[in-house]
Amino acid sequence: LNAIVGWVHVLSTTPVNEQIMSRAVASIGRNAKAQTRVIEDLVDVSRIVAGKLNIQFEPLDLRSVVADAVEATRPAAEAKEITLTVMAPEVECLVNGDRDRLQQVVWNLLSNAIKFTPAGGAVTLRLTAENGACELSVTDTGVGIEPSFLAHAFDRFRQGDGSITREHSGLGLGLAIVKELTELHGGVVAASS
Repeated sequence: LNAIVGWVHVLSTTPVNEQIMSRAVASIGRNAKAQTRVIEDLVDVSRIVAGKLNIQFEPLDLRSVVADAVEATRPAAEAKEITLTVMAPEVECLVNGDRDRLQQVVWNLLSNAIKFTPAGGAVTLRLTAENGACELSVTDTGVGIEPSFLAHAFDRFRQGDGSITREHSGLGLGLAIVKELTELHGGVVAASS
């Protein structure tokens, strides 16, 4: 929000050239999207805590959910020159779930992996379907998670190394939302490093 307010002040009080205008618009857009994500996460957590999160269950192929989430996160991976690899089965991976909420789970996992993976790294998403169950895993070549923090990775408002989280921002809600939404769908989630 500070970046948005700052650029608005600059644009309204200073004559600007095309280069500064371009930087301002890009920064305002980027920071507005980040602010929107924070607000959406806070609202989702509030709904989950209050038991008022609306889930619409329907039969769906998890492969299409994964494809949509991958397309939404691909630009962030490309901007950091991160190789984003997706491995999915040729057979359907049928689940009964809420398409938007499951896409949010996959998006949060991929976004987190991309955020903590250095430029030039790799993020891999694997979807498997075996014995009537689907399993999704996201791995990356990022900094990893301290072993002492693994048990808290899915807690609300918890973040790992303070210096890293300040560098990458965030409130510590993404993985908490992943856990809550996964469990609302009857699934389980785990982290390893």
